[in-house]
Amino acid sequence: MTRRPALVALLLGVAAACGFAPLELWWLALAAFAGWLALVHAAPTLRQALWRGYAFGVGHFTINDNWFQHAFTFQDKMPHALGYLAPFALALYLAVFPAAAAGLAWRMRRGTAPDLGWVMLAGACWIATEWVRSWLFTGYAWDPLAVMWVPVQPVAWLASLVGTYALSGLTVALAGLLLLVPRRALPLGGVVLAAAALLGAQALSYRGPPPAAAPDAPRVVVVQPNVPQDQRGESDQAMMLARLTRLSGRPGAAPRLVLWPEGVIRDFIEDDYPLWVYGDTSPWVTRARMTAVLGPGDMLMTGGTALQFDSRGEVTGATNSVFVLDPARRIRARYDKAHLVPYGEYLPMPWLLKPLGLARLVPGDLDFAPGPGPRTLAVPGFGAIGVQLCYEIIFSGEVVDRAHRPRLLFNPSNDAWFGTWGPPQHLAQARLRAIEEGLPVVRATPNGISAVIAADGTLLGTVAHHLGGAVDVALPPAQAATLFSQLGNAAALLVGLALVAGAVALRARRR
Repeated sequence: MTRRPALVALLLGVAAACGFAPLELWWLALAAFAGWLALVHAAPTLRQALWRGYAFGVGHFTINDNWFQHAFTFQDKMPHALGYLAPFALALYLAVFPAAAAGLAWRMRRGTAPDLGWVMLAGACWIATEWVRSWLFTGYAWDPLAVMWVPVQPVAWLASLVGTYALSGLTVALAGLLLLVPRRALPLGGVVLAAAALLGAQALSYRGPPPAAAPDAPRVVVVQPNVPQDQRGESDQAMMLARLTRLSGRPGAAPRLVLWPEGVIRDFIEDDYPLWVYGDTSPWVTRARMTAVLGPGDMLMTGGTALQFDSRGEVTGATNSVFVLDPARRIRARYDKAHLVPYGEYLPMPWLLKPLGLARLVPGDLDFAPGPGPRTLAVPGFGAIGVQLCYEIIFSGEVVDRAHRPRLLFNPSNDAWFGTWGPPQHLAQARLRAIEEGLPVVRATPNGISAVIAADGTLLGTVAHHLGGAVDVALPPAQAATLFSQLGNAAALLVGLALVAGAVALRARRR
């Protein structure tokens, strides 16, 4: 097919990365996946198929995760030069998954050219490997293939039925169909059947826009103070609180849920710590300054840090948390982040990596401890609010306490680590979670992109990257529970099995 198939696969992986935010060239990504499937099928040996899959993954993830470099510029304990190698090093690991998908698909091929059955099997292989990527070694689920459809909402809405990983596999199968049409390997009846199935699935997935908020509905106020990462030392708390309180606005007739981001409140606000922890800053005074923006019916949710102590009163750990505060300065609830970021919030294998001079990207000497998992908080006056802190929102099927379905998901984040490409990619994944779960998602970040996302994935308001501001809208209503919200990632298993069964049936018919 070509003299340098691995190089072509590498370049196709680079092109596929352009299908995601911020470029959103989804049609280019679809064509790139079609070309890659052709290379995989044409591989003369399993080793060649694996190598073509791996080269594709290296190109794809190096470009797609280029924002990873930016995080190294804020940690003096880590060599900044490592940042330029970090996306490539991460890609060397992540490329294992498309390589595995390529190897599995190659072993299932029949004949000298792709057929419909093989295309379906390739889609099933992608579902399996992308799902494994989401949990292996704590998981790295960033930018699954399905998220490229967020700008094309009639396709993205299918995630409300089958979820992210199944939609990713169906996207690979769609790319494979592009290989069949020019060779007339796809019968007209198959085209009609596929089109009818797609239209039917879209009709089922589109449930209309969420109902309009009532005129007297509570308000959501999302605040973005535009504080860069390098301006968040302990001495900057007065400046940050001044920005946050100024942008939070004034109480009105309707109760307001005021939402502040992760990573800007550094002072400890809980009462029961040893006095030496607080220094000159009383938690009561800090909470008084924070809640000064609240009217009688308002509530505040904000990111912060909680400490853990042993029986001797010594600090043993910390949690990355969200606190709910009322106008009387009381803490009404707390959520502790469960899915921590390796090398960001804790250092894996410290016995090996610390002697090598490596440290966490987040400043501080304490590793964060994980919380119990998705929780729904009861926020007085506003009902059940779910919380997913920063990175947690990227894990499809793991963002909601299914025994206590919330009316809204709050996703505070510190995207100042993420360069230029990271924030729009993070926002796109939050929009896909809204579609999957049928729940509005509200993101608050220090310097972009903050947003209120409706339950169908549309943006109701945003504050752009590197700008300060606030979004003040009526509390968006939730939709009824989606099929995916009831099945979870079992939907991916069902779709994968359906693709395999369909391929087996096609091949049996042709014998």
